[in-house]
Amino acid sequence: QVKLVESGGGLVQFGGSLNLSCVASGFVFSNFAMNWYRRPPGKEREWVADISSKGTRINYIDSVKGRFTISRDNAKNTVYLQMNDLKPEDSGVYICSTLGTYWGQGTQVSVSS
Repeated sequence: QVKLVESGGGLVQFGGSLNLSCVASGFVFSNFAMNWYRRPPGKEREWVADISSKGTRINYIDSVKGRFTISRDNAKNTVYLQMNDLKPEDSGVYICSTLGTYWGQGTQVSVSS
């Protein structure tokens, strides 16, 4: 019954911004850390960011530090990824996950040069 549904992707120009959302259901959202991953075209999926269950601990892959912000609203069962100063290498399918077991279907992010 666990379900993760991402939204907010789109096509933006170099330097643009997007705010991704992932709405969760089927489990006690506030008890679990959440993660964002991405899969660039033709490449292996990579971890991007994570946030602890109450939002007090946050980690990012080095390449997005200072540009991306992960946050969560436990009252809305939603985790966000605010992406600023986007670069073409940020393009890919962004996927949220929890427990390393459950995965959403992803939302596409395309950044043009």
